[in-house]
Amino acid sequence: MYSYRTTYTSTVDTEALGAAMGVYALIAAVIAVVMIVSLWKIFKKAGKPGWASIIPFYNLYTLFEISGMNGWMFLLTLIPIVNVVMLIMVYINLAKAFGKTGGFAVGLIFLSVIFFPILAFGDAKYVGVEGNAAPKA
Repeated sequence: MYSYRTTYTSTVDTEALGAAMGVYALIAAVIAVVMIVSLWKIFKKAGKPGWASIIPFYNLYTLFEISGMNGWMFLLTLIPIVNVVMLIMVYINLAKAFGKTGGFAVGLIFLSVIFFPILAFGDAKYVGVEGNAAPKA
C-alpha cells in the first residue's frame, strides 16, 4: 500500500498581509470621512441640506443640482464609460458654480480628495451656474 504525505509551505506572510489590509482599510475610511464632511460643507454653502452628503444616490443627485445640471441626469452615472464623462461635466460645472477656473476643475477631477476640502473649507462662495440663481443667504 502506498502512502503519500505532502506538506505545503506558503511564501505569503499572512500577518503582514493582514496588517497591510488593515492599514489600507484605515486610510480608505479616513478618505471617506474627509469626502463626506467636505460634501456636507459644499452642500451647505450651496443652500442644500448638509445631511444629503451621507445618503447614497441622493448626494449625487444634489451634486448634479448644485452644478446646474438636471438632477435626474445622475442616473447616467450608472452606465459604464458614460459615468466618467458625466462626472467630469459635473466637476467642471461645480468649479464654475463656485467661481473657480478650469484649472480648479482639473484638480477636482484628478485630485478630488484634495480639492473638495479646499472648496469646502476655503473662501469659495456659491455663485450658481448661468441660468440658476444663487440662493439668497
